Amino acid sequence: MVVRAGVAMAALLSAGVLAAACSSSPGSLTSAGGGIVAVGAENEYANVISQIGGKYVHVTAILNNPNTDPHTFESSPSVSQAVGAAQLVVQNGVGYDSWMNKIEAATPDATRKVIDVQTLLHLPDSTPNPHLWYAPSTMPAVARAIANGLAALQPAHAAVFRANLARFDASLRPWYQALAHFKATYPGTPVATTEPVGDYMLQAAGTRNLTPFRFQQDIMNGVDPAPQDVSLETSLFSGHKVRVFLYNQQVTDTLTESFLGLARKYGIPVVGVYETMPTPGYTYQSWMLAEVRALQKAVAGKITTSRL
Repeated sequence: MVVRAGVAMAALLSAGVLAAACSSSPGSLTSAGGGIVAVGAENEYANVISQIGGKYVHVTAILNNPNTDPHTFESSPSVSQAVGAAQLVVQNGVGYDSWMNKIEAATPDATRKVIDVQTLLHLPDSTPNPHLWYAPSTMPAVARAIANGLAALQPAHAAVFRANLARFDASLRPWYQALAHFKATYPGTPVATTEPVGDYMLQAAGTRNLTPFRFQQDIMNGVDPAPQDVSLETSLFSGHKVRVFLYNQQVTDTLTESFLGLARKYGIPVVGVYETMPTPGYTYQSWMLAEVRALQKAVAGKITTSRL
């Protein structure tokens, strides 16, 4: 993953914001009471750890600010300390959070359980879209691995972790139902995007993403798209070829903002998508459901949901 410049990282790297980035969600950074200390590299994974572990875990989310670009994140001593103290870690992989591997190598611990989602799902390094949490099949597998990892650390509470896992799996059904309903009601809906952030969800919803993947990938990697791809993307709006525009709220520049302006000009509703879970007020599953509902409102009623 090419690290993107042009985003104001100075604010992220300030001591105050980094302290917030490393705060627990929920829980605390200590292991008081014998709780398992865990880290989710992204707050969506931290949230699932919290749901599975309940009161027996203290979870830290490293990336938890929906107003910053995760691709430009740089670690700090406080982040290294949090990861170094963790007994269980969940990270995305596919180059999305490679800084985690460096921290783990610098703070070796043979007892630390690391769940790398890429490895868990048997995905190659060449996987083009790293936003794995938008795929409906991802989190059930992650949650199961979390439950097993927590049970190995605290066998006495294994039954609790299994029960929480069952509740988590059941809580995903409204999201699955919403995806199935959209796919059946609006099959093949043409959409445009800036990046492949929500592409796995869009595929599950049966949409047709008319934005060339090379264009999405260039935007994701901070590369200037080819002029012909910019022209094609522009034509999607001016020609009214798409019914909704999915816009990554966490990565904006003059080019993506120009497409946002085109969507508004030509009456194409916009749905904001995120790389980290919007907080507060959301769980992983309610966030995913909110995105599908926003997609449906856009297609059914031409209603824009720029921000959740």
